[in-house]
Amino acid sequence: MIPTLERVLFLKSVELFAGLSGEELAPVAAIAVEERLEAGEDVLREGELGDALYLVVEGRVRVHRSGETIATIGERESLGEMALLDPAPRSATATAETDVTLLKLAEEDFRELLEEKHGLALGLLQVLTRRLRAAAPSPR
Repeated sequence: MIPTLERVLFLKSVELFAGLSGEELAPVAAIAVEERLEAGEDVLREGELGDALYLVVEGRVRVHRSGETIATIGERESLGEMALLDPAPRSATATAETDVTLLKLAEEDFRELLEEKHGLALGLLQVLTRRLRAAAPSPR
């Protein structure tokens, strides 16, 4: 089991939360649930309702659709971010390529935190906005 202080330090090392203070991250660390999966187990499945964000503490996860790899998610990376803001069916399946240790943030618990901690909400929106800008095609 990962102690709370180590969870806070880990969260700070993840891009999604890097701009937040330890004080802001402590309640996030408190609601994070540690999960361990063996290689070959699905973290999430395409079509299932998205209800959590996953952070990879150790190992590697393959994101795929129709047998085609979309991304490989490694340590200190996240998957399922959109489920925190908009619980909708998952657009792909994510399978552990290796044994993995994950921190899971449930949408319902995280939403309650966002309602209480406005700085956390703002920090998360800024990171997601940067990601959208980076992913958008350049104007011609």
